[in-house]
Amino acid sequence: MSASFKIWVDADACPNLIKNVIFRLADNRQVDVVLVSNHYVKTPNSRFVSAKQVGKGFDEADNEIIALMSGGDLVVTGDLPLANDVIQKRGFAINPRGTVYDEENIKSHLSRRDLMEDLRDSGVVSGGPSALNKKNVQEFANACLLYTSPSPRDGLLSRMPSSA
Repeated sequence: MSASFKIWVDADACPNLIKNVIFRLADNRQVDVVLVSNHYVKTPNSRFVSAKQVGKGFDEADNEIIALMSGGDLVVTGDLPLANDVIQKRGFAINPRGTVYDEENIKSHLSRRDLMEDLRDSGVVSGGPSALNKKNVQEFANACLLYTSPSPRDGLLSRMPSSA
């Protein structure tokens, strides 16, 4: 029997190291995982892991995830606007570095992203985030394990505000 929630992966930019963590988690916790991408994504031979390919247009994968996910689902994405949409739909969002986004922190993450984009556009700052490292992968794995554990997850769900 699989879990009552799904894990959706914004797979276009998801690092392979993170996908491998997700694949192991899917089998170990018997959680259905759907990788959504605008290109072919190789998946392991697992009854819990599937892939959905969407059109090549901008935000096609994001739109598909939002359309198909349910409240309580987990979405793995580094895309802050998608994470915000997930939270608005009463889901949970985590980035590949293990940062969990919620109603309390998503607005500040979006504001920082916008500020950094402005600074990069004006030439004040160059470059982006550092390369993914072992610590990031471990933090991601730990956050996923916490989310997929029945007792902590029940606690997370009970803290969610009722829908307006």
